Amino acid sequence: MLKIINFKICPFVERVTALLEHKKIEYEIEYIDLSNKPKWFLEIAPNGQVPVLITENGKALFESDAIVEYLEEAYVPLQENISAEDRAENRAWSYLATKHYLVQCAAQRSSNLALLNERVAKLGKLFDKVEAKLGAHRFFNGSELSMVDIAWLPLLHRASIIQNHSGFDFLGNRPKLKKWQMEILDLGLAQKAVAPDFVEAFSKFYLSDKTYLGRGYELEIEPNNENFKTSCG
Repeated sequence: MLKIINFKICPFVERVTALLEHKKIEYEIEYIDLSNKPKWFLEIAPNGQVPVLITENGKALFESDAIVEYLEEAYVPLQENISAEDRAENRAWSYLATKHYLVQCAAQRSSNLALLNERVAKLGKLFDKVEAKLGAHRFFNGSELSMVDIAWLPLLHRASIIQNHSGFDFLGNRPKLKKWQMEILDLGLAQKAVAPDFVEAFSKFYLSDKTYLGRGYELEIEPNNENFKTSCG
């Protein structure tokens, strides 16, 4: 059986486990403490990061991009009969999402309004690009889930948690993006891909009294404020 070396609130791990869940591939999870990484983990992960996937042959694969590509090649693909051009385009939109995982993490951890606005503005540029790209269909490429949807799932899942628990809307006035978010989350993959106490662990870290959003963010910016429009679309 496959094994995933995991840190509970890591978005890169959620990308991998969401793909495993959608493909219905059995796997087990071993959690580690990233502030006290075990020696055995550092020996199999040259980058010192999660996720690490241990294959059924015992080979350790690291970097989420490499892991999801392995899962797509080694098991039944999400999209069959796809052209090389379309596959490359999917990779590009997937990479664009994963490059912003840590931007979103930093935004969620913002200690004050100025930092939050700055970081949300960076995310807003990304969200504007995907809003312009999305069509009227259910998922990124049409009616079937693709690797792009899987890559964007952690961003959209975390935005949903933040809005539900703090009221802050990372996605802003982007109707196609919000529809896409709803379609992906309605699949239930996000909940299956994380630990049962994920929301609790996530909130403890990102919505504590050390973060601006965790303190209730006091609505220091109004919906019709120009600064709000820049930051939240």
